[in-house]
Amino acid sequence: MEYSQLLEELNAHKEEAFALFQRKLIPTKQKILGVRTPIMRSIAKKYAGEPKRLFSFPDEFYEVTFIKLTVISSLPYADFALFVEKCVELMDNWATCDCFKAKCIKKHREEFLPVLERIFEKGGEYFERYPLVVLLNEYIEEAYMPVIRSFLSRANTKYYYVHMAASWLTAEVLIKRYEDGLDILNGGVLDNKTHDKTIQKAIESYRLSKERKEFLRSLKINKVR
Repeated sequence: MEYSQLLEELNAHKEEAFALFQRKLIPTKQKILGVRTPIMRSIAKKYAGEPKRLFSFPDEFYEVTFIKLTVISSLPYADFALFVEKCVELMDNWATCDCFKAKCIKKHREEFLPVLERIFEKGGEYFERYPLVVLLNEYIEEAYMPVIRSFLSRANTKYYYVHMAASWLTAEVLIKRYEDGLDILNGGVLDNKTHDKTIQKAIESYRLSKERKEFLRSLKINKVR
């Protein structure tokens, strides 16, 4: 399939009302056609065997980038690892970042940690957000708590979407490993605004007990009077 054919297929499925909704929700410099995710995933299957060709296409449209990342996320680990940094370079919004989930990571978590570190060290909003989101999805276990603390302690939360990812990650630790989450909150790992945002996110979850939510409220730094 040529780039022109891909655009033709995407245009055949675009919905202007959906595009307007997405443009309000997704802060990207790319054009948004308004193609729904299941359709994009279906189109991506046609490119499963030719990621290099797909990567030669321009990234004018959000949907094209989404399809690129969907194809890469389905690759075996060795091939995925060759493309992952290029994929992160294409990210300029939370949706593209958060939807980039590779199943192969689960069986290669130790091997993938240096890759996450290399990406994180590049600095910038999505070079930092992506590793935090991966840690949230794949690494919330006892063995990886020191790794999570390390990434959180270095996250540049002046970037809004890094701040939100750090809060989200820590809230998930609280929900899944409550004592470890408290250690992060009480250990000075987070800046004040991320500390409080974490508590806000955690107490909004149905997965924590009422008693734990009340205790977390008492830990807020800037309490509402």
